[in-house]
Amino acid sequence: MAELYVKPGNKERGWNDPPQFSYGLQTLAGGPKRTPLTKRIAAPQDGSPRVPASQTSQGPPPMGPPPPSSQASRPPPVGSYLASSVKPANLPVMESETLLEDVLKPLKEALEDCRGHTKKQVCDDISRRLALLQEQWAGGKLSVSVKKRMALLVQELSSHQWDAADNIHCSLMVDHVTEVSQWMVGVKRLIAEKRNLSSEEEANEEKSTATAEEFQTVPGVQEAP
Repeated sequence: MAELYVKPGNKERGWNDPPQFSYGLQTLAGGPKRTPLTKRIAAPQDGSPRVPASQTSQGPPPMGPPPPSSQASRPPPVGSYLASSVKPANLPVMESETLLEDVLKPLKEALEDCRGHTKKQVCDDISRRLALLQEQWAGGKLSVSVKKRMALLVQELSSHQWDAADNIHCSLMVDHVTEVSQWMVGVKRLIAEKRNLSSEEEANEEKSTATAEEFQTVPGVQEAP
């Protein structure tokens, strides 16, 4: 069988020489002949286009509605639905208004505490200044900033924070001098008189406490060990 693939006239090859194959025998022993690419294929007689066999073997494409989209099938989030359906009401923002009574009442009480310890002329002048404060406040001549600072001043005065109250008085005289110049002098004097009165009361309390301790101590008598 091997002689069929050996060229004729090469019978004298050595035992270890590779065989020399014949080109003609290789072409005869090849596979099926392929159609030349230059050869035209005849068109069908009925005029219909020729469909490859690989495509005709497959079934027709499935007919029907397209699958639903994943986004369309999902319900909208609850938060977005509520945010879109419920509209916030336009409610006005109300600030806590400082009342005249909350400022004027502690000032009048402080003035009454000073009566009897302060000269009558000084107390009367402070009273007239407080009346001007009440008149301007009720007439709407004071700004919101002045009202709020006066509320803070009264709180510091009631808490015996004299330095803090005096600092608020100075800030009002610097920032709103045209609004407070007519009555702030009386408030300043009231702070000073109230401070002096408080200092006197503290000194009297210390003196009375020391006197009480002296009476409790009897000279010449020693406690038993």
